[in-house]
Amino acid sequence: MSHIPISNTIPPKQTDGNGKANISPDKLDPKVSIDMEAPEFKDFAKTMVDFIAEYLENIRERRVLPEVKPGYLKPLIPDAAPEKPEKWQDVMQDIERVIMPGVTHWHSPKFHAYFPTANSYPAIVADMLSGAIACIGFTWIASPACTELEVVMMDWLGKMLELPAEFLACSGGKGGGVIQGTASESTLVALLGAKAKKLKEVKELHPEWDEHTILGKLVGYCSDQAHSSVERAGLLGGVKLRSVQSENHRMRGAALEKAIEQDLAEGLIPFYAVVTLGTTNSCAFDYLDECGPVGNKHNLWIHVDAAYAGSAFICPEYRHLMKGIESADSFNFNPHKWMLVNFDCSAMWLKDPSWVVNAFNVDPLYLKHDMQGSAPDYRHWQIPLGRRFRALKLWFVLRLYGVENLQAHIRRHCNFAKQFGDLCVADSRFELAAEINMGLVCFRLKGSNERNEALLKRINGRGHIHLVPAKIKDVYFLRMAICSRFTQSEDMEYSWKEVSAAADEMEQEQ
Repeated sequence: MSHIPISNTIPPKQTDGNGKANISPDKLDPKVSIDMEAPEFKDFAKTMVDFIAEYLENIRERRVLPEVKPGYLKPLIPDAAPEKPEKWQDVMQDIERVIMPGVTHWHSPKFHAYFPTANSYPAIVADMLSGAIACIGFTWIASPACTELEVVMMDWLGKMLELPAEFLACSGGKGGGVIQGTASESTLVALLGAKAKKLKEVKELHPEWDEHTILGKLVGYCSDQAHSSVERAGLLGGVKLRSVQSENHRMRGAALEKAIEQDLAEGLIPFYAVVTLGTTNSCAFDYLDECGPVGNKHNLWIHVDAAYAGSAFICPEYRHLMKGIESADSFNFNPHKWMLVNFDCSAMWLKDPSWVVNAFNVDPLYLKHDMQGSAPDYRHWQIPLGRRFRALKLWFVLRLYGVENLQAHIRRHCNFAKQFGDLCVADSRFELAAEINMGLVCFRLKGSNERNEALLKRINGRGHIHLVPAKIKDVYFLRMAICSRFTQSEDMEYSWKEVSAAADEMEQEQ
């Protein structure tokens, strides 16, 4: 390609009698390519790989939070796309000039906000291959390897978690797994499947009721600590969702049953409950072994949301936290959060996918094929029609790390959280706001919410580490999540010194 000007490729503009462009395909020079050729692509890609490796290996040296203001980028680039192609070398130079000043470095050991988003070299390479194959795997025939690798990878992953056999395609039953984009999508997909199931059941019992009447009576449940995406799923699904008060941040079976019985007494129809294993605020675990049987008793669809913490279940010592999983109808966690698989890769299993498939089944002639029914057509398992070859990331990561190294990664992060927690409780000015779970520490300065709000503002203003807050029962606290695969013990000491120094500054000013 080497900086080919468009004028050499397309003849001067010609017009028809109405002044419209009229360029016949036979006027184009077939010997001149407007594409980047393979030799130049190789040079470009090698340079980018070197840049990526250099960026990640030295990421802790960068300021974790950018100092830019909204609108910073627009003056740095032209107002319109270039008419003629530019050199890839110029694009590379602009990465540091235009992009990096506005990047929050999620994979820095100094980034402790939200929950981790996973990243690894094998997953990056897998995404390169996915981009090259560039299939849209909405049916089996659209790219058989895309569908079949996903079926097998979801079985591999399910076995690593020791999920019940009913969830696995290899069991020979109805169950199976699918890769969704996010846990939010999985929650909505499960809700819509549960809604379709309950509609059918109620229509059979009350054929005189129309669909609108039934929908007005449906009600679902979740803990008051459940993620906001659960409430959003209810809005999108057009049904009521009831928040159940938690006990020590965890939903109990008795509280769920009380809510269900109250709604039944009012003539409502309970149909769905989300049990969270690893809440966003404090990484608390609902009592699945209590809530699951309650849901089964009242014929509710039980969906388990383990978006962050589910990765830890590959370690045997954490599987007790998913006790009662046999009572669930669907289960979801995000390998793209904590299991070194780049976004997006949200693993969802269903005991009986037919309720979801039937709810989403729109089957135009142009998507039909001779092998329908012999393998999943994953377009029926999700909200979008199109889907990328995401199973490659799982395949590469699972093979190139192995289960033992993935377990070691989880355990390291959990130990780093304990290290930070010990530093916190050793300082008499601070207290833990919740039990340390997995790779999350919830802590605060003793005293008012206002003091802690000021502390967080000062920590993030210094720009050396990044934290976000949470609030439970009107108690404001700071969340310190272990997010980077590059984290070392020294990084915990550094982050604690930043917190301590910010508290020192506040005391000196007072």
